[in-house]
Amino acid sequence: MRARQLYRLTLAARFFVLAAMTGPVLYGKDLAAILTLPAFALLWAIMQIATRRGRYNPLVSMIEAVAVGALCGIALQSTLGVLAAMAVPPFIAGLHRGLPGVAFSASAQLAAVVGVAYLVLDRDLTAEVSLGAFTWTVTSVGVGFVATFVRSTLLEDPDPVGPYRYAQSLLRELIDLSAGLSSGLDVNSMGGAILSGVRDQLPTAVLVLYVPRGETLIPLITESTDSTEGFEDAERLAAEAWARSVTVTEDRTFAFPLGDTAVVAGTLSDRVDKGLLSGIDDVVDSLAGRAVQFDTALLFTDFRDAATADERRRLAREMHDGIAQDIASLGYVVDALAARPASPEQAKQLAMLRDRITAVVAEVRQSVLTLRTSVGESESLGAAVGSVARHLSEVSGVPITVTLDEHTTRLRAEIEAELFRIAQEAMNNAVKHAQATSIDVVCQVYAPRARITVSDDGLGLQQARSDSHGLKIMRERAELINADLTITDNPHGGLTVSVEVGGSGAIPSRPGSSTTTASSDKVSA
Repeated sequence: MRARQLYRLTLAARFFVLAAMTGPVLYGKDLAAILTLPAFALLWAIMQIATRRGRYNPLVSMIEAVAVGALCGIALQSTLGVLAAMAVPPFIAGLHRGLPGVAFSASAQLAAVVGVAYLVLDRDLTAEVSLGAFTWTVTSVGVGFVATFVRSTLLEDPDPVGPYRYAQSLLRELIDLSAGLSSGLDVNSMGGAILSGVRDQLPTAVLVLYVPRGETLIPLITESTDSTEGFEDAERLAAEAWARSVTVTEDRTFAFPLGDTAVVAGTLSDRVDKGLLSGIDDVVDSLAGRAVQFDTALLFTDFRDAATADERRRLAREMHDGIAQDIASLGYVVDALAARPASPEQAKQLAMLRDRITAVVAEVRQSVLTLRTSVGESESLGAAVGSVARHLSEVSGVPITVTLDEHTTRLRAEIEAELFRIAQEAMNNAVKHAQATSIDVVCQVYAPRARITVSDDGLGLQQARSDSHGLKIMRERAELINADLTITDNPHGGLTVSVEVGGSGAIPSRPGSSTTTASSDKVSA
């Protein structure tokens, strides 16, 4: 394959140079120069045939270089157009032999040009001719270097771990850079700093930082000094500012985009003059630096989430195709032994072993489902929680009731992902370790606030096993999104796990949400 590519490159180079020489030579109308054209064509046709199957050696390279130099020396005095042929031998030598071939070829053809033109034919050494010969010699060497690079690329074996090595260098560079970032890479803290910068210049009653998610805007941070009034106007103007990429004001409400990163929207306090909005452009300019920092944090978060999702899918594939299949094959072996037991006692033991293998296979498959399920595949966080609850109930036989109370506006992807995993882990723990006979899940989402509560009637909080990391992982996930995680024993037995993000206390319904955008459904899984 590589030999064929080299052959095509040499054919293209010879044909292109011959075509480029034809015009200047014919324009000069010199018979000697014109006769060199069929000579060049014949020479290169012979060389092309000689290298058709990759048979190219130093002797062939030297013959071509000397022949080209001699023909150039013959027509040199008539026209300088033939000197373009000097680019061919070093180029082809570079393709086949690398830098040594370029050096030998360029030297041989230059010696042939000088020898034929000035020693054999005794031509005059004019400044124009000398400059032309020198220029094309340097050009031929440069073209030869390019050919050498092309050769190394074609002959280089693809490195299967090359992309990983490149990723390593980028990740190391990212780690080094992150150490010098004064504000870190926490999205919430940077978003809070942006809102603080706005609030320092514009006293507001409502202030919201929106970030894009697909075709919609979702609130990342919401601040209100008075009440929830003003959120709908802020959301409407934020969508307009984002669509038009301009600052929008309406009465006391404003919205402006932060580049391609986010939108800030809010409503001025009733206690200040709305004329302050005339200086909103100065506010936008003052946030330029923070907008860059915030965009960097968002990119890092997206990268982290993508890497985590890829790793979960990889583990799921390995578990499904490896561990699950191996354990299932052991079941077939046990079935074969159970068909002819040596004694009734052995038959009983084989039956117990078969039941245990079946349970392990079911647990591995549930783990695969847990790894593969994500919020991104569902319409909402509540839908994802309901989906995994149904699967878990089917496998375990434990009834799980899910109550959903969701506003249509969604949370940021990484927040939804962590809340989903916390709820998933809480349900798994209730089924596997707490011996629960029923589980109740309540999912409330009013972006940027949300709360998920998982209650069971099991054994309650027990002494942690040495191999148990579920509670620790849930706390780590909550810390990643600045959420509050509480775990309490129920008065009548069982455990309640509650995780809340966006602030504590009751989650209020915004005006009109209960009839237009909010929903409350009970799903028995």
